[in-house]
Amino acid sequence: MVHNHDDLRRELAERDPEYRKLMDEHATYESRLEELQGKAFLEDAERVETVNLKKQKLQLKDRMERMLREHIDRMTGSTVRH
Repeated sequence: MVHNHDDLRRELAERDPEYRKLMDEHATYESRLEELQGKAFLEDAERVETVNLKKQKLQLKDRMERMLREHIDRMTGSTVRH
């Protein structure tokens, strides 16, 4: 059976509480970034917050992608490290 990555992400979110938590955190960071980017002017603290949120969001995305690769490896029986 062939799965696309979106299907596998949904499957992981349904089955893995850690993955679901990471997705929720990622969405929270994205929402806050959108809020900050919607402002006409950012205070210094908000600019720093924007940079930090982008870094945290990227770290979460990397962790989620690593979990996705591990899930795919388990499904296919692959032992290749990415």
